[in-house]
Amino acid sequence: MSTELVAVVVAVRQGDPQVLTRSTPDGPALPSGPLRIAHRSLQAGTRAWVETQTGLQLGHVEQLYTFADSERVDASAAHSHRVISVAYLGLTRSADRQNGWSGWYRHFPWEDRRLGAGDPARSALVGALMDWAGTDPDSADDRRARCGIAFGLAGADWLPDLCLQRYELLWEAGLVAEAARGRSGELDGAQPAWVTDPSLADPAISGVPLPHDHRRILATGMARLRATIQYRPVVFELLPDAFTLGELQACVEAVAGAQVHTQNFRRLIQQQELVEETGEVDSSTGGRPARLFRFRRQVHAHRQLIGTKLPLPRRR
Repeated sequence: MSTELVAVVVAVRQGDPQVLTRSTPDGPALPSGPLRIAHRSLQAGTRAWVETQTGLQLGHVEQLYTFADSERVDASAAHSHRVISVAYLGLTRSADRQNGWSGWYRHFPWEDRRLGAGDPARSALVGALMDWAGTDPDSADDRRARCGIAFGLAGADWLPDLCLQRYELLWEAGLVAEAARGRSGELDGAQPAWVTDPSLADPAISGVPLPHDHRRILATGMARLRATIQYRPVVFELLPDAFTLGELQACVEAVAGAQVHTQNFRRLIQQQELVEETGEVDSSTGGRPARLFRFRRQVHAHRQLIGTKLPLPRRR
């Protein structure tokens, strides 16, 4: 048995949430490496691997989850033993092109609902999930109910922080590439026999895969962050020191993958005294100069204790 450290490091660049990746022969992967005796702690080891593999020095990080499923890594000779992965979530303002960054929604195209609910990825996958639900009469009703809750069907709300449940449902149905991996750990390209639409294998629909179970780990990080931004002011860790209210809202919407009500959002932000004006303006917006704000660090500890209420994204 061995312990692996995995980092989900998130930044937002030009309205697009990004995850830090490293190059591997199998394509982009999350920064990761084994826990070594020289590492004084799990967190220290994670920081060391991120800096070694990407050059990025992490700021605040928090433990995300421990992954220990028996078949979550390749069953090759090099991985014939049990591997337990401890994942950490980190946020950074830095998303420079010197490091490897990959957009969230390249891997989860159905999760970006900022332009509405009628996107082709979601429509195609929901249709395929309904077909899958009917392949087992004994569990068809249960499967349809799970699909309805996860994807906001039949009047149910779309909940942004259910992204892990959505991914695992697609994996169970065989609709993401990782579900078709052979025991060698390589993608064999096979689709379930009941799938009749070859376009479902298009990464624009089912997303770009990641090695091992890294896409599941990323989905776990997305779910944690989407839930956390509703009650803790962590979103400010993704913004520059000075920002407009429009940039703040765009950052929240990028992470949530959905729109929020502008007036309600600004009213709540100001009522909770989370921000203050810098006295400067941003003239690059193309219209009337926008006032610049900064996060009030003196309220950080207080808000960590009592919580921060941000408006939920519009549900469509």
